Amino acid sequence: MSGHGTEGRRLRPRTLQVRGGLTRSNHCETSEALFLTSGYVYGSAEEAEQSFDGTLDRMVYSRFKNPTVAIFEDRLAAVEGAEACRATASGMAAVHAALMCQVKAGDRVVAPKALFGSCTWIIADLMPRFGIEAVLVDGTDLGAWEAALAKPTAVVFLETPSNPTLEIIDLAAVAALAHRAGARLVVDNVFATPMLQRPLALGADVVVYSATKHIDGQGRCLGGAVLGTKAFCQDVLGPYLRHTGPALSPFNAWVLLKGLETLDLRVERACANALAVARFLEGRPEVGTVLYPGLASHPQHALAARQMSGYGSILAFTMTGGRRAAYDLLNRLEVIDISNNLGDAKSLICHPWTTTHQRLAAEDKLAQGIGEGLLRLSVGLEDALDLIEDLELALNAPRPHAGEGA
Repeated sequence: MSGHGTEGRRLRPRTLQVRGGLTRSNHCETSEALFLTSGYVYGSAEEAEQSFDGTLDRMVYSRFKNPTVAIFEDRLAAVEGAEACRATASGMAAVHAALMCQVKAGDRVVAPKALFGSCTWIIADLMPRFGIEAVLVDGTDLGAWEAALAKPTAVVFLETPSNPTLEIIDLAAVAALAHRAGARLVVDNVFATPMLQRPLALGADVVVYSATKHIDGQGRCLGGAVLGTKAFCQDVLGPYLRHTGPALSPFNAWVLLKGLETLDLRVERACANALAVARFLEGRPEVGTVLYPGLASHPQHALAARQMSGYGSILAFTMTGGRRAAYDLLNRLEVIDISNNLGDAKSLICHPWTTTHQRLAAEDKLAQGIGEGLLRLSVGLEDALDLIEDLELALNAPRPHAGEGA
């Protein structure tokens, strides 16, 4: 049983975050129903047969489809402006499935060097084991993209803004080059969220999310999503998910639905806070570079302003004293927590060199702009003045003398 007759109306994104994909059971509940079931029963042997051969469109197993998960998929697709969505157990499950479902031995994949560590591992370590050529380029250099995509290519993958150095990639330009090379463009849009950037409208073919981040946004559960055309989600991605099984749990889907209801409100506040914090840090002598797309000093600020409607909740900055100064700052913070998660209601900070990107070789980290003094700060929903005060007190604290932990 559906909610009431909005099928013919074009609802706006704020409404879709609350009502997109809404399907009610015969109990007519206000909150989405939570179907904690792995399987489903059939009224007859004939019905079971027809359910498996596709004659009947119905639930057969929650690894394939579940009512609560389906509402989340439909709602996120509506918010994103995509034809279809498939949910996964985590963000990395979404990245892995979106890439591996498209490639075979002999294919070629092109991606930027600036990627989350696990994404780099899939492209540069896992794929070559199966005979897939991986080419990594400077994502901010269109000439490098053009050279790499002069040959036929199966998939182009990128994240923009990138993790953790906030590089911005020209989506429309790279999409045109990818399509000319015969490739699908897959975009990890997690830093921007559906609220701030629309990759599909800029030419991307597939969008992936770690729904763990802003979509949940409150540190409660894992989840991921892949969005694209109905044909891609059904015929290319669908069989891969069905047979490899990275299914999103119904409970996590229900939690993510609750997160979607407030996504734009949380992102708006976090963006305002992030800009205020970035401006404060930019004026501190202990801080070298501050990387935030909303600052005029960001190398791709003009591009970010062109393809994003806001600049996000994540920033990075470099302590001029290197790793020791970075550790000192982390250890003195009282409001901001040390954590490798991001996109949370709480402000979280980490040291990428030794955490999220630890397993990369030192030369690869440096090539991505990740130095030992770099910190990534995910700005949350606290009062911006309290966050600035927390950073100011930590920066102003006296450095320990030699022999006292220096």
